[in-house]
Amino acid sequence: MRHIMIINAKGGSGKTTIATNLASYFASQNKKVTIVDYDPRGSSLDWLSVRSSAKQPIQGIAGFKRNAEKPQRKTDIAILDVPAAVHGAELTKFVKKAQTILVPVLPSPIDMRAATQFLAELKKSAPVSQKKAKVAIVANRAREITNIAWELDEFLSKQKIPYLTMLRDNQNYVRAAERGLGIFEMGPAATAVDREQWEPILKWIKSKRSQP
Repeated sequence: MRHIMIINAKGGSGKTTIATNLASYFASQNKKVTIVDYDPRGSSLDWLSVRSSAKQPIQGIAGFKRNAEKPQRKTDIAILDVPAAVHGAELTKFVKKAQTILVPVLPSPIDMRAATQFLAELKKSAPVSQKKAKVAIVANRAREITNIAWELDEFLSKQKIPYLTMLRDNQNYVRAAERGLGIFEMGPAATAVDREQWEPILKWIKSKRSQP
């Protein structure tokens, strides 16, 4: 079973958007997918609650609950949606659960400063420093023609962690979230740009570079 974690200690970075779109993509590829939502707000589970039964099924687990169930053995992909403000021993505990880690970062000075500290802490955690988990970063909710998007792109390019892509701020993600879908389950013409921006993420996840 492959465990892919979406994490950032800064709140509001779009972790659930990344988690749900990854889950729906792999489900659309006929993989057995589970989302484990560790955030007590349960945003990923809310997304699942409005998902049509006509779409490929995705199991949802409330990981924030005591004695939470575990993904079924037949699960191919487990997507772990982790809450904000995770540091220290708690961060290490979460990171031990995954082989592959994605860190979304928003285009704002506050988010970039927070990312500097969090990425440094993440790299020092035992699973990452011992190469038992691989990490990559993604620019999220960016408007490409803005100065702050360029600043974020430059900032992430300088990190000693794979920088995969920049995802645009687009209503397609809002519409998908409202319907329990991912962009790969929506009309190809309307989501062509978004799908193209996701390709580096999917290519990295499918490669040996994303696995210990």
